[in-house]
Amino acid sequence: MNETMKNRVVVILAVLVVVSIAMLFKSCNNARQIKLSHDKEVVKRMDLEEKMNKNSQIESGLAQQLKAGEQLLEEEKAAHQATKKALVQEQLVNQSLKEELVKITRLKEALEEDLKEALTSSKIPATAAPKK
Repeated sequence: MNETMKNRVVVILAVLVVVSIAMLFKSCNNARQIKLSHDKEVVKRMDLEEKMNKNSQIESGLAQQLKAGEQLLEEEKAAHQATKKALVQEQLVNQSLKEELVKITRLKEALEEDLKEALTSSKIPATAAPKK
């Protein structure tokens, strides 16, 4: 009986060893799967972080370009306003010059008319005019 008992104990121990080894392999496999999953996640996170860094650099560059564009636009607006004011002043000067020209033309016409009337009313012969 001792011998059968020993055999049973050996068989039970062998089964326990086989089960323990199977559990060990399964545990190692699970640990490997978890490590692979973790490594993939780390790689994904690093890729996403690199993309975020690139995007933030692009965003800051675009923000700088936008700021420069807005500044240029403001400068152009100021120049446009100055040009507009100068144009208005030029137009006012032109208008006043036109009015002055019209006045001078009227005066000239009036003087010519007066001169004609004076010449026709006096009818002084050219020979009768006193010599100096």
